[in-house]
Amino acid sequence: MRLATKLNSKMRKLVLTVLLSVTLLIPFKPALAQDTGPVYVVQPGDSLYSIAARFSISLDDLLAANGIADPNSLAAGQQLIIPGLDGVSGILDTKFINFGDSYRGLMRQTQVPDALFRKLNHVVSPSEFYVGTNMIVPLQDQTQYSKRVSPATGESMLELAVKNNTDVWSLNSINQLDGSWAALPGDTLYAPGESSENNASGLPSAFISAEIRDLPIKQGGTGVITVTAQPGVKLGGLLVDHQLQFFPSQGGTLVALQGVHALLEPGVYPLRLDATLPDGSTQSYEQLILIVSGNYPEDPLLYVDPATIDPASTEPESQQLISLTTPATPTKYWVGDFISPAIAYAESTYFTSRYGNRRTYIGQGTELSVQGFHTGLDFGGGDGLPITAPASGIVIFAGPLTVRGNATVIDHGWGVYSGFWHQSAMQVEVGQSVNLGDVIGLVGGTGRVTGAHLHWELWVNGVQVDPLDWLNQPYP
Repeated sequence: MRLATKLNSKMRKLVLTVLLSVTLLIPFKPALAQDTGPVYVVQPGDSLYSIAARFSISLDDLLAANGIADPNSLAAGQQLIIPGLDGVSGILDTKFINFGDSYRGLMRQTQVPDALFRKLNHVVSPSEFYVGTNMIVPLQDQTQYSKRVSPATGESMLELAVKNNTDVWSLNSINQLDGSWAALPGDTLYAPGESSENNASGLPSAFISAEIRDLPIKQGGTGVITVTAQPGVKLGGLLVDHQLQFFPSQGGTLVALQGVHALLEPGVYPLRLDATLPDGSTQSYEQLILIVSGNYPEDPLLYVDPATIDPASTEPESQQLISLTTPATPTKYWVGDFISPAIAYAESTYFTSRYGNRRTYIGQGTELSVQGFHTGLDFGGGDGLPITAPASGIVIFAGPLTVRGNATVIDHGWGVYSGFWHQSAMQVEVGQSVNLGDVIGLVGGTGRVTGAHLHWELWVNGVQVDPLDWLNQPYP
């Protein structure tokens, strides 16, 4: 009996020792976010509310999955577990659609199954594939491809494969083709290998590459369209309802800058590139582009002199400004960043009113009223403070106006103009060249104002845009 007890005791110790040894051999694996759901990396401008709506989940479920108590605590780059997405794992990346991108091309590039892509992005039809749309792409285990190739007219898949150091089977498999006969000339395909400048662009042959920056474009934003074209090609195009003006830039590229009106309804609009080849033939490429809200607030009612909102005064003045700011001078006068025109005094970052704010003006003692938006950026400051040029240019107007008071307009080139309203004194003349930081006038309270301040207005190819964008980043 004692012998049996001792044997049982030794047996139990042996079993425990073996179990402990096996446990120690199993590598420790910390709990990762993807063990409980895919991970979404928070993008600038995201909120917990918008993320929950994007993935069709409740805010409470999103908060619970991530242990978040305060819905307002969120930072760009933060990783969030997205619950309820069965069959989805890994990191959920985001990609803005640009020129030449297509629904079929993104499927080929990322190797994400069509059903999964539709589920994540709530896509009903490939026709919803607009420039500026932010699509969710899961970074899965399979290879993602960056090298674009395209069969030329009369080129076989075998020739295309040999030219790109691959084989026909790989091209068929990556691009989900039924066979080597299924690829059409000009079709965008993907192949193993590194991306290069010689990649197919998904555009007509006149265009080597094209992209539009800072997507999505907001109301009041500036579109920067950069194109590399074949030698001798002349470019034009359209953004919303404005003809694009292209100018030569660095590295042989051509650049067009185009403002988007602050009152344009958010939605999808035409974006077109036109090319005229040396032989006189033309090629065009058009996609729809998404324009999003600028989220501009309402200003309090403003009571002003009735003469400053009378159409008999305001319309001729507006037409005068349009005629001044419509031409696109081929010379680019500015270099580098724009600076604040109020940089010379302490209030250079004190804004009394921002661009885009919705406004209602009421004529004092009358029933006359006008609705619109604030067309520039207002800086605080009293009479007599110096106004400096935000960038180099040529003065094309300096004189008194009914609404804008003592006004100065500077041509910076490439269709970019600055306007400075309500001055107490103008210190430049028409035709004068000004450099970055030169004093051009003094702050005042002339024209349609409720107090002395500097109003700076920026026009880009015939449209007023948000000047703050131009202070926060370089253009082009």
